[in-house]
Amino acid sequence: MRSRATYLMFCEMRYNDEYRDARICHALAREIGEQTTRPWVLMEICGGQTHTIMRYGIDDLLPRQIELVHGPGCPVCVTPLETIDKAIALAAFPGVTLVSYGDMLRVPGSSSDLFRVKAQGADVRVAYSPLEAVKIARANPDRRVVFLAIGFETTAPANAMAAWQAKREGLSNFSLLVSHVLVPPAIRALLASPQNRVNAFIAPGHVCTVMGYQEYESLVRDFGVPIVVGGFEPVDLLEAILMLVQQLENRQARVENQYVRSVNYKGNVAAQQIMNEVFEISDQKWRGIGTIPRSGLRLRSEYAAHDANALFRMDVITADEPAECMSAEVLQGLRKPIDCPAFGTLCTPENPLGAPMVSSEGACAAYYQYRRHAREVTGA
Repeated sequence: MRSRATYLMFCEMRYNDEYRDARICHALAREIGEQTTRPWVLMEICGGQTHTIMRYGIDDLLPRQIELVHGPGCPVCVTPLETIDKAIALAAFPGVTLVSYGDMLRVPGSSSDLFRVKAQGADVRVAYSPLEAVKIARANPDRRVVFLAIGFETTAPANAMAAWQAKREGLSNFSLLVSHVLVPPAIRALLASPQNRVNAFIAPGHVCTVMGYQEYESLVRDFGVPIVVGGFEPVDLLEAILMLVQQLENRQARVENQYVRSVNYKGNVAAQQIMNEVFEISDQKWRGIGTIPRSGLRLRSEYAAHDANALFRMDVITADEPAECMSAEVLQGLRKPIDCPAFGTLCTPENPLGAPMVSSEGACAAYYQYRRHAREVTGA
């Protein structure tokens, strides 16, 4: 719970820039320091939260007993290598237009990426919404339009709506290459691992805006770990950390919601309904981690006519991760990006070995962008 001094500061906050107020940040950091008596390892799940931590140096404000590690909450980073290879193969099909979010174009496949395939003449287009891909299919009935539908629960409703709209209009030339992942099963897999060292979690605010946070209660019950839903500004994250420390120090474990201005207990019910109508839960492979049971979404049989994986027989494509990339250990919070020998040398944003270096939410990209690698790589 907030101290009265911190609570009074929050009462005055109305705009985003106020959630970056240095005065409030330092007050929260002091309070965390005063209440921390033991070492604790905390994991923020979302890559957007990781970038805020690196950009504002939040980890440097914390007492030494608090270690922040970075979880598998970057949607681009956890998209399996074989999905990228499938997208590249689809883009090479005659008459196919491959539509994707922009940050997927530089993610390396086994031997190329979508950016290079586009440069070689394939019809690869960038969209900001899957409904743009539906419009492309509507305007080009002679083309087979495939949308690369990746991401967590955050993007699933829009992708579901695209499939629903295509079915409603009878757009037989539109399909989705689906690679959706779910957060709670990933947390469960991390906690069940014998290598786990995480004591508490900051749950991803954007995902919880869609899904609410009731599904995290079983994780708290089964593993006895505190979970706090956190936002994406410095004040959000510092308050979430404070709430976790208070639970840990008092030997408590429950789900709390720091991100109250966006998240409620049940989430966006309408978004969940369209997801449930179009998708069903399935086992899902995570890049560098492997298959996690019931951790993904696939199109229901009613939408088989819009399933690119089946229409183009993509199941035959499999791929192994490059041995020199440590992204799997980074995504599980077992290593930091700077622990990788390739970081900042063989692996850079211009020449990435793995998705965490190229994605706008990747932990490796965050460390590189905010110069957290300078001493390790350059000797500065």
